[in-house]
Parts: sequence; structure tokens; C-alpha cells
Amino acid sequence: MSFTLYELDGCPYCEKVHERMQELDLNYESEWVEGLHSKRDEVKRVSGQRGVPVLVDEDAGVTMAESEKILEYLEQSYA
Repeated sequence: MSFTLYELDGCPYCEKVHERMQELDLNYESEWVEGLHSKRDEVKRVSGQRGVPVLVDEDAGVTMAESEKILEYLEQSYA
């Protein structure tokens, strides 16, 4: 499995996703983003918006934002 999680240091929503991925024993690459929304060009390119967290599940061809949606996806797909 190949996951990338775009996250921001200190973001509680990112931390929830991070913790759940660890609980599910899912390995992933972290892409740490800038604090300023205007500097998050990579996140915008990948997801169409600048908010985090953003999860990219390359094997499934899925890219999604919003922690609750990501957590639901992880539960349905990998729990």
C-alpha cells in the first residue's frame, strides 16, 4: 500500500488521522506543509484545496480531505 498524508505540525485533525493510521498499522509518507494557506501549493495541486489533512491512497486512486471523511474511509477500507 502506498499512502501520502499531507499534514501540518500541531494540527489536531491531522493528528487524529495519523493516530488511526498507526493503529491500523498502515505505513505512509508524511508531507509536512507550510502554516500559511497561501504557501500550500503542493496540497492544492494534489487535492484542489489548501486545507489539511489530505490523504492520498495511490493504490486505490483516492485523494481526500477532511479528517472525518478520511477516518471513515480508513475504517471502511482497512479496518
